[in-house]
Amino acid sequence: MRLAFLVNDVDTEVDEYTTTRLARAAARRGHETWYVGVGDLEFGSNDGLFAARARAARWKRDDTLASFMEGIKERDAERIVIDDLDALVLRNESIDDLQERPWASPMGVVFGQMIAARGVTVVNDPDTLHRATSKLYLEEFPEKVRPRSLVTRSPEAIQQFVDEVGHCVVKPLYGAKGRNVFMIEGPDETNLAQMTEAVLQDGYAIIQEFIDGAKDGDARIFLLEGRILERDGKPAAFRRVPTGNDPRANISTGGRSVPLELGEAELGIIEAMGDKLVADGMFLVGIDVIGSKVVEINPESPGGFQSVERLYDIDIAETVIDALERRASRGS
Repeated sequence: MRLAFLVNDVDTEVDEYTTTRLARAAARRGHETWYVGVGDLEFGSNDGLFAARARAARWKRDDTLASFMEGIKERDAERIVIDDLDALVLRNESIDDLQERPWASPMGVVFGQMIAARGVTVVNDPDTLHRATSKLYLEEFPEKVRPRSLVTRSPEAIQQFVDEVGHCVVKPLYGAKGRNVFMIEGPDETNLAQMTEAVLQDGYAIIQEFIDGAKDGDARIFLLEGRILERDGKPAAFRRVPTGNDPRANISTGGRSVPLELGEAELGIIEAMGDKLVADGMFLVGIDVIGSKVVEINPESPGGFQSVERLYDIDIAETVIDALERRASRGS
């Protein structure tokens, strides 16, 4: 199989990333594996093909993740023809580019759509990914699996929602890694105006009812083709526990990961979401769960494989590459 991972910028990739683990699993199997940055694609040359300045991801027996990634970055870029790939894995975070490189933010989806139309297997499906990068995507799923919420740019509407619902969480509609996520205790929250102003700087806000149990963190669960991702009977799921008084459990904000045993609530959520995720072409996603509710779907570049690997001593990237091989062989 010939495959490439599309990332924001090859030079800023980190060895501990989930993408690195996926590329390692592919390269270890002998697949021809490449890294391509959003700014490395070319279209419209004399041959009429999609091309890219790509760097080879080659695995050596004595490689660590660090040396594997170092080798990728040290190699000279080579011109490859994207049309000749069996699979393209979209792993760029559009949110990360939104401020500093706004031109780059939409290009993963745009190029992904064009490349898929040429017969290359592209995951996640770029047509759905275009809308799934927004937290609005969660609203397409059954009410029983999601909290009551409101999307708005009106401070007055946010105040009214707080007056009606009470304890809430407000955050940017397009956001990641815990940026500008605020807890609102209730209608008498003295800092509501400042919180609202900070969130609205990033565009639309989404305000959600507070779910009981949130103080204990959330669960990150990986779904592959609409089902729980697992290896050797162990599920790719863990609980993220906040530290100190910070209500955000994101690992990037200092949260820590602990093992998670899936219960009826989590299994019910997966059952309720699975068929739609498959129909939408969402090959690999991470969902964040509190209690019996999904508070966020992560479809672009869900991370956390390192936590699963550390907690359960399994390489779930192998399972993902198994599924990608099957999908590419079907040509879909």
